[in-house]
Amino acid sequence: MQQNNLPEGAGRDRDGGPGLTALRYQADLLQTLNEKLTDSMDIFSKFFEMSGNAYAYYNFKTDYFEAIGDFEPLFGTSVTKPSDVELLPEYVREEEYREAMELLRVEDQPGGECVREIRIRENRKWIEGHALALFDDNGELLEKYVCFRDITRFKIQNDELSYLACYDGLTGLLNRNFFIQKLNTLVQKASEERVNVSVAMIDIDSFKRINDSIGLILGDELLQMVGQFFLSLNTERTIVGRFGTDVFVAAIYDPGGSDTVENLLSTIRLRLSKPFILSNKDEIFLTMTVGVASYPEASGSGFDVLQKAEICIYAAKDTDKGGVRYFDDQMMRQFVSNFALEKRLQDAIVSKHFMLYYQPQYNTRTGKLRGCEALIRWRDEEGRFISPSDFIPIAEKSGGIISIGKWVIRNAINSCRKWKRLYGFDGIVSINISAIQMKKDNFIDELLEELRTEKVDPENLEIEITESVFIENFDDVIEKMRSLRQFGLRVSLDDFGTGFSSLSYLKNLPINTLKIDKSFIDTVISDDTTGIITESIVNMVKRLGLETIAEGVEDERQMEFLKKIDCDNIQGFLLGKPMPQEDFEKLLMKD
Repeated sequence: MQQNNLPEGAGRDRDGGPGLTALRYQADLLQTLNEKLTDSMDIFSKFFEMSGNAYAYYNFKTDYFEAIGDFEPLFGTSVTKPSDVELLPEYVREEEYREAMELLRVEDQPGGECVREIRIRENRKWIEGHALALFDDNGELLEKYVCFRDITRFKIQNDELSYLACYDGLTGLLNRNFFIQKLNTLVQKASEERVNVSVAMIDIDSFKRINDSIGLILGDELLQMVGQFFLSLNTERTIVGRFGTDVFVAAIYDPGGSDTVENLLSTIRLRLSKPFILSNKDEIFLTMTVGVASYPEASGSGFDVLQKAEICIYAAKDTDKGGVRYFDDQMMRQFVSNFALEKRLQDAIVSKHFMLYYQPQYNTRTGKLRGCEALIRWRDEEGRFISPSDFIPIAEKSGGIISIGKWVIRNAINSCRKWKRLYGFDGIVSINISAIQMKKDNFIDELLEELRTEKVDPENLEIEITESVFIENFDDVIEKMRSLRQFGLRVSLDDFGTGFSSLSYLKNLPINTLKIDKSFIDTVISDDTTGIITESIVNMVKRLGLETIAEGVEDERQMEFLKKIDCDNIQGFLLGKPMPQEDFEKLLMKD
């Protein structure tokens, strides 16, 4: 047969076979192919080395075995033949990992493809083994390929992600989602076993103020210390989690014995009786408000029980900040009522379903009109008046007081301008300002802009504040009060005597006027002590150069007493109830 695969020019011998030149050519070709194969093997070898993996191949027909890669770094020994697997350290060949190591046992490897994970305890390493077995048409094992790779880093990352998915990174407590999962499990178990689950939601009082005063770093340190304390409350039946910056939650399964809400709260009170000492040696005392609700009394699901406990916190902060409030039906009804009122209030803010009433104030010596206090009124969509004592606290909680306050300021100043133009009014209009309004950085700028827009003299406007404005930032409020005075506005301290007011600090307040609370005036005639205290207040305040107004004057005897002790002004039902603008304007026409 003639050979056609020789290159052109290659000679042949007399028998027709390839000549010497052709043989040399074939030898060169084989050498070139061998060099290419060697180069390819070197490339693949380098890839194997770079991968850090270990590979094994076994051919069952030819009994050929090849092992390449990093067996020694992975397992602590090299592997050159199947029997070398017996040389692997004992900690790799423990019984619970024997199945994984069967990947290298070629004689009893099951058919198909499989993946195993091997945990080497001694050096805290995780290795993944992947084996692929190939069979012929008769089901006979032909070849097997095995790859081992170090997955320790991925395992660690996975563990970290799993931890972060379940635990709070700052305190180590259960995070919100994982706590709810566990609580739902406890509730389901409690339902089956017909027992209770108690939930206590714990809120650190005024933490924002504390955090602002010590800084974020020390604030986190404080939270870590609090978290460590709450971690110590975990028992076989108690789980504890962190729900927010300063909110923690504990759930107790089948409360009884030492695992009860009462014992938990007792432990918390004992800890809070001592300071948390920070790294800078600062000693921080904390108080906490607690809301408690239980399954199945409060609700039939874990999530609902949490909501009820949160509602209890809101109720507790309204009446007893730093105290404990247990869930009950009356509280829930009140919450639902307040929630409905809040929704209606939001609609009223948008549609401005408000009006201003004005209560006159009179000078006790001359009997002339000093001015009035602007009081907001809300008539709902059904024409009913909603008491300010009901909706103002809700507006302050929701932040709606900002919009309401702007509306009051704008309309009161507008009325003052109108009265000046029509009736020559040169009196004082008093406006109540909440602590939330006072906290706003641009409060004074907005107020002055309204005065400039309406061309109203600042001296015709009096800002009434209560002691609550001082609670969070005394120095900031004092600075704003000084600014108001410098711009010519008057500042009045309202409800004096109902809180922690004392005559000793009045000298430090940049105010013009002190309003004596109605609670004093109510008993100023019937109770001698109240009369003496009221007279002392008036005398002391006048010596400080301040003006006095008595609120809630309802009969002639009260008015005569106030005249006698030289109280400057009176305000009350005796001389005028809060009235619509048109009725107050009738007074201006008579004045």
